[in-house]
Amino acid sequence: MLFDLKNLTLFLPELIVIATLAVVLVVDLLARQERGNASLMAGLLGIVGALLALGWTTHFQDQLYFWGMLSADGFSHFFRLFFLVVAAVALCYGYQSNEVGLDRKGEFYLLILAVTLGMMLLVSSTHLLLLYLSLELISILSYVLAGFQIKDRFANEAALKYTLFGAVASGMMLYGISLLYGFTGSLHFADLQTFLSAAATSGATSNSMLFILTVILLLAGFGFKMTMVPMHLWSPDVYEGAPTPSAAFFTVAPKAAGFAAFIRFFYTVLAQPSLPSEVWVTLAGLDWSKLLAILSALTMTLGNLSALRQTSAKRLLAYSSIAHAGYILMGFAVLSADGLRAVMFYFIVYYLMNFGAFMIVGLLSESLGGEEIDRFSGLGKTAPFAAVVLTIFLLSLTGIPPFAGFIGKVYLFAAVIRGELYWLALVGVINSVISLYYYARLVRAMFLVKEPAVLTLAPLPFVMRGVLMILCVPTLLFGIYWEPVIRFAAHSLRLFVR
Repeated sequence: MLFDLKNLTLFLPELIVIATLAVVLVVDLLARQERGNASLMAGLLGIVGALLALGWTTHFQDQLYFWGMLSADGFSHFFRLFFLVVAAVALCYGYQSNEVGLDRKGEFYLLILAVTLGMMLLVSSTHLLLLYLSLELISILSYVLAGFQIKDRFANEAALKYTLFGAVASGMMLYGISLLYGFTGSLHFADLQTFLSAAATSGATSNSMLFILTVILLLAGFGFKMTMVPMHLWSPDVYEGAPTPSAAFFTVAPKAAGFAAFIRFFYTVLAQPSLPSEVWVTLAGLDWSKLLAILSALTMTLGNLSALRQTSAKRLLAYSSIAHAGYILMGFAVLSADGLRAVMFYFIVYYLMNFGAFMIVGLLSESLGGEEIDRFSGLGKTAPFAAVVLTIFLLSLTGIPPFAGFIGKVYLFAAVIRGELYWLALVGVINSVISLYYYARLVRAMFLVKEPAVLTLAPLPFVMRGVLMILCVPTLLFGIYWEPVIRFAAHSLRLFVR
């Protein structure tokens, strides 16, 4: 039953987010003065309530609910927690950013919360139809966030490109889902896995070009959200043209949602666990892990090489985020619990350093009058706090010790080496060295250029200083003491589909 107590209990975090959406909408409509403050407080309180409800639901046994279409397990709990935290920081950033108009902050909060709801549904989905609808909810609202500055032609261009690429990717994925339904007669992950395993054993999949095409179409749909080559072409222009709060949110949350949905589908439907060795084996005749390893190498290499020639700090970070998608894909390709643990740990680290870097670049560009790297010259003198914190984030993104990014890459490379993909580990190391060059360009401009581009800068708002410290301190701390975080990631690696 729809209103069964068990279903509603497990769905309580999402219900609270839905209620928060309604409250923020009403507050934004009724509050005449300081409605941005009231809407922000309503949104943050709703997120806190959802976090408390999520903590309560973690005490229940892993199980399916709502007719087996959603899963309450360690994996979904991990990412739902992740998305709620990212949303809270995004709300605070949107409140402080001048790129979000004073009279439209409530709209921004509504869009962020609605995308968060879609991501929470996506990572829990064990039914392809619900997965697709959740992905569309995220995508359509993201198009609006990209073009949030309706009078800015660059934002309009970003929204249009995002929409066009998203429509193509959505159509490809939907066609793949329809073909898969034609093969199996079901859209439930458990039924799909049972049918495809039997078909692979009999050799029915290895000789079917149509089935291989189905997998490629589904991979393209997931790859769009993951900014994986060749489905990455939209991201640099969108990240550059969108308001920085939206771009920072895009580079972390929807990307993580795409990765999480990809893990659940490919690891539970197109692969089988091989216990007790904590590895997965792909279906006979369909070794998609090798294709993924090649795409990982291409994604990180193209992202890093493209970043070398960028003159805009925001566009540089956009290509950097593509490269980091390639690093994360390494953990998928090894088909092991070690690889997935490394991926989940890296998501936490990546959020801290990448969101923080985008936030500082966005805040400074408002005072500097642009995002070109030359405008950041001499910031070590004129804005030492911002320059030092941005340097920490950039060095962590490079993977230099003792920052958290270094530990994240160590776990990824260790998993790849254990999986005997030595060539992929070598490509990853070479790309990390390449990335040092373009990150160092920004650091050099801030500290080694004698004449500042701008002599006086408005100090960063107190609230933003606090948020930046919340992101910066763990970036330092997890580079020294990371054991609780990796244990949490390992404990959350439970994908329940039956």
